[in-house]
Amino acid sequence: MSVSRASSRTYLRLSILSALGLLAVNTAMAATSENTSIDDSNLPQVELDEIVVTATRTPTKVSNVIAQTRVIDKEELQRYKGQTVTDVLKNQPGINITQSGSMGSVSNFYMRGYDSKQVLVIIDGIRYSSISTGAPALNLLSADQIDRIEILYGASGSSIYGSDAMGGVIQIFTKGNNVEQSNVSTTVGYGSNNHYQVGLTGQLKNETSSLSLGVSRNETDGFNAIANPSSYDYNADDDGFKSTNASLALQHKISDSLSAGLSALYSDSTTNIDSAGNVFPNAYSDQKNGSANVFIQHQTPLAVTKFSYGQSIDKSTTHDANSIDYQDGSQFDTIQQQARSETSINAQPGTVIIGAEWLSQKLEASDVLDFSGYPAPAAQTAYDPEDRTVKSGFVGYQLSEDSYDLQANYRVDDNSQYGNENTYNIGAAIRPLDGLRIGASYATGFRAPTFNDLYYPGYSDPDLKPETSKNTEVFVEYNKGNQISRLTGYHTDVDDFISNATNTSKAQIKGLSLTSDWRVSSFVFGLGYDYLDAKNKTKNDVNFDQQLPYRPKNSGLVYIGYQQPTFDMRLEAKYSDDRLTTENNELDSYTLLSLSGSTYITSNLRANLRVDNITDEDYTLASQFGNEYATEGTSYFGSLTYDWY
Repeated sequence: MSVSRASSRTYLRLSILSALGLLAVNTAMAATSENTSIDDSNLPQVELDEIVVTATRTPTKVSNVIAQTRVIDKEELQRYKGQTVTDVLKNQPGINITQSGSMGSVSNFYMRGYDSKQVLVIIDGIRYSSISTGAPALNLLSADQIDRIEILYGASGSSIYGSDAMGGVIQIFTKGNNVEQSNVSTTVGYGSNNHYQVGLTGQLKNETSSLSLGVSRNETDGFNAIANPSSYDYNADDDGFKSTNASLALQHKISDSLSAGLSALYSDSTTNIDSAGNVFPNAYSDQKNGSANVFIQHQTPLAVTKFSYGQSIDKSTTHDANSIDYQDGSQFDTIQQQARSETSINAQPGTVIIGAEWLSQKLEASDVLDFSGYPAPAAQTAYDPEDRTVKSGFVGYQLSEDSYDLQANYRVDDNSQYGNENTYNIGAAIRPLDGLRIGASYATGFRAPTFNDLYYPGYSDPDLKPETSKNTEVFVEYNKGNQISRLTGYHTDVDDFISNATNTSKAQIKGLSLTSDWRVSSFVFGLGYDYLDAKNKTKNDVNFDQQLPYRPKNSGLVYIGYQQPTFDMRLEAKYSDDRLTTENNELDSYTLLSLSGSTYITSNLRANLRVDNITDEDYTLASQFGNEYATEGTSYFGSLTYDWY
């Protein structure tokens, strides 16, 4: 008997849901029979008002931050076993992605109308991106080597972190930066498309020091990335992905006032890719990505001073297994080095932050394909210059009182290619009623063109100017312990907006963002809705007043979860409106339904299961050169984690 693809997926979906449902019911019955009264203190902790550092550079409660901020903590990351950082971000409010196939394929994300080149990503304080494309390869970083992610929405990050933060800042914290106790943990998992993962983490902690070391291996057969293979002569095979990942964190308290530490996150991966016209039918890309950071910190009741140095890498080399002439294909090797000194002063009242940074960005590129004759033989391409340095100084002030909050920042960046750029941010909020906060902010931002914008053959302009922006936000927020709800309105004018390697001249981005997160007894639930009007405002342009590519006007999510000391479950739905592509084709709207759950089989053994796209939605995230890239139907990934304490 033959079973159709759709029927097999339906059967798989029902089997998974039935198994998870029975597991939850049995676990609940067992828990109830042992103890009919559940102590809420034993529930997994869901902190709605967390402490963040990204929004101000100093530890600050979310309820005192002016800009919209979201935290993805260790407990939430447990729901993404075997996934990448891109998989985590695409399920957050106000973030949409494009992806050219299965795990490890090229991806981009969009936040507040900006793409990933205009949103700064940092790992433990160190910039992480390719300076050729400008985009961070989050599709290659394993979520299993991460403790926490903080998302800062909007332009206020520019005056704190400099270029590339016009749309916001995403900071990734390496696993082990907050070790609670000594332990060893091992994880094994398996999922759709022959996807498996194995991992091991060891952590040590005593009164003065902590050490964490984690390694994992991820591998999947993937699926065919081409949704319409008849439109081009593509090699219609599955595009697999494999990666070896590692994390390291060490912290040591030298004295009561002096501490030091280091952290590192690394991924070595290979992604199979398809090329047009079957020119390179067995092409693949080798990638090495990561970041490392060392610091020393001195703390007194008056001030905290921190010196740090770090480096990030983004190296990609394309090959074809069956081509002698293409054994060593296009290569892009990014190295960013960063040194920083910053001091937080207890000004009584408020906190003053002053600091200085030095940043070196260098690109080594060779045998770059010429898109003007695509597909064309590899040709040597000179990036001139191939490096640049940025020297920066910044100052900030923050004040949090019972009835109001204030924040102001100013930064100067001296770019070796573009000279001085000054950015600033000022914001304030008041609390007219208990739990109610109303605020507003104004911020300026800028972004220097990427090296591809300037020099990529057939797709560049060496005379590009930096993008600059002016951003106004207003918000109203209600925070009463068990829930936080926030409505934010924003309006941004961007000059010299870069699109397709040209200064489009003007773009206007305005929108509304609504988030609401609740915890009631054992239930957690919430929603997010974003309205986005992001348009080309260049007069006499053929695309005048047209929505910018891949920016849906309406998007949203809802979730509901149930938690007990021994298990938890969560159901999520994410919606995205129609979107235009860069070729002015329209991609249909879609709604994705996902289910995740975990249960403690014993006090040391935990089982996790995640099922994505339960309804087997047929949708497209990206289209290029007339080709629509495929997405996965119903998929699953299950894992077992054992902890020794």
